[in-house]
Amino acid sequence: QVQLVESGGGLVQAGDSLRLSCAASGHTYTRYTLGWFRQAPGKEREFVAAILWNGGRIYYTDSVKGRFTISRDNAKNTVYLQMNSLKPEDTAVYYCGAESGSFSRNYAGWDYWGQGTQVTVSS
Repeated sequence: QVQLVESGGGLVQAGDSLRLSCAASGHTYTRYTLGWFRQAPGKEREFVAAILWNGGRIYYTDSVKGRFTISRDNAKNTVYLQMNSLKPEDTAVYYCGAESGSFSRNYAGWDYWGQGTQVTVSS
């Protein structure tokens, strides 16, 4: 079992930055891929970024490449999502997830989720 708790969301203006944090706990969570998904009203949950357990591979969805950076600090049990140059279309609830199997961009393949944190970007 892995527990995930997100923080760091908020209301910002276009062009601003935010850093999301996800505190992870549980048995052998460090062996999990950790990632971020987001879900806007009326839309399906979509992949944003992921990082393998050892940080060796990192994945981003195309719309955030060059603007968002995912990182993890296993010593602090935390994964981060630094979001720069935010756009109104980034507005969504952001969820931290943990995946034990092969990496997938499909949220259905992920094992554990946090409660989500709201990010709202005004124009």
